[in-house]
Amino acid sequence: MEYVPEARQQLILCCECGTAIPPNPANMCVNCVRSIVDITEGIPKQATIHWCKNCERYLQPPATWMTCDLESRELLSLCLKKLRGLTKVRLIDAGFIWTEPHSRRVKVKLTIQKEVFAATILQQAFEVEYVVSSMMCPDCTRVMAQNTWKAKVQVRQKVDHQRTFFYLEQLILKHNAHQETINIVEAKGGLDFHFAQRSHAIKMVEFLGSMVPTRSKTSEQLISSDEHTGTANYKFTYAVELIPICKDDLVVMPKKTANALGQIAPLVLCTRVGSSVHIIDFKTLQIGEISGLTYWRSEDITPISSKRDLKKFYVVDVELVGPRFGKYALADVTVQRMADVGKNDNVIIVRSHLGNILNFGDLVLGYDLLTANINNPVYDRLDPDSVPSIVLVRKGYAERRRKRKQRNWRLQSLNKDEGDLAPKKQDEERKVADFEAFLRDLEEDPELRQGINMYRDHNVVTRSADAMADDDDDEEGDDAPEVPLEELLNNLAIGDSTDVDDDMAVE
Repeated sequence: MEYVPEARQQLILCCECGTAIPPNPANMCVNCVRSIVDITEGIPKQATIHWCKNCERYLQPPATWMTCDLESRELLSLCLKKLRGLTKVRLIDAGFIWTEPHSRRVKVKLTIQKEVFAATILQQAFEVEYVVSSMMCPDCTRVMAQNTWKAKVQVRQKVDHQRTFFYLEQLILKHNAHQETINIVEAKGGLDFHFAQRSHAIKMVEFLGSMVPTRSKTSEQLISSDEHTGTANYKFTYAVELIPICKDDLVVMPKKTANALGQIAPLVLCTRVGSSVHIIDFKTLQIGEISGLTYWRSEDITPISSKRDLKKFYVVDVELVGPRFGKYALADVTVQRMADVGKNDNVIIVRSHLGNILNFGDLVLGYDLLTANINNPVYDRLDPDSVPSIVLVRKGYAERRRKRKQRNWRLQSLNKDEGDLAPKKQDEERKVADFEAFLRDLEEDPELRQGINMYRDHNVVTRSADAMADDDDDEEGDDAPEVPLEELLNNLAIGDSTDVDDDMAVE
């Protein structure tokens, strides 16, 4: 067996200290190289980063404020950009060193490499300490000062109720469209949204246009100007008008416009308002859509009756006579006015789209066109033979049974200022009544509930067994609709910009 001698690494002496080291182009040990050459020279060991204590954002020079969590990638990137001289070395590793959160100090450990001599690369680790300096960002400065908004969005609707704004408020909350607002003020006929930047106001206008048909106008006011630099400071105002057609409204339109919408009848019902107005012909179940562009071009499309004009009728008989479309079915419904029940036999046979919903003995809400006072030139030009005496709109429920029901859910609401003028007592009562009507719409319409967030109310006290027994003994009408528990969110997370109003509490 042949003997193979063990290979030994050749060593040389360091030219500075005489330590035995492996051969390298510099002929020096690492410690001697570090004592002669400092690769961290030119890189500051201390720096300052600016932090806004109000919005908790960090300044990224020159004028960008960004949100960063402690020991996050975003904060590490911001810290590295504050260091000059990193472009001359190779960054190998960077990480945070734990410090007390209240110490206003951020420490970062860096590992870098640099070629110091020919074919000699030195690696070194060092620490950089950042001092967190508090200052106020421009956005927070405008918020703290008075009357310093940059852009305002005025949302208005020419109707005599606020149910549309209740629904719009829930849409804004679900999509977090209110995050950039600095103030929300209640005004007569709508809301005013104040923004610190014009782009945020434009974004709100676009959001409103995607939810409901709108039209908007823009105006600007010169605040100050500098002749030397050619700069000027403006305030922008966006006036947004919502379409004045709401769910369950009776809409009349010229025959020419009705023919353009697919030969639909000139007298229709509004079933839903989304990005367009959905209508239905209650005599034929023909459906159609009115876009915002169509409505604003033809000003003769007007609602002639709203929910405040609904009357109660008693269902005597229901006879299905025609086709079905979704939840609707064409039927001849025999109804009697509630004032005539038990007094006479005056009944009216009405063609309606509620054949699948109504049964004998039900309560139904509709428009009594025989006794209604309608002042509309388009309605006056309609053929009297084609105008029904009664238009049934929706199924009704006994009022005392609805009041006995205790809702187990709540809604979130925006933080709004009342403005300069305090609302009158009559306006407050009307607002409460409109909100109650909005809650009932949510209970009765599952499609309406899909677009908003509803939260479970854990503070609701369970009804006693005696009260439930009384409900079982009450045979008048059907049970009022309720929201299923599986549609409710468990926890109500309230941020700084939202709150639950006492008026909005469901009792």
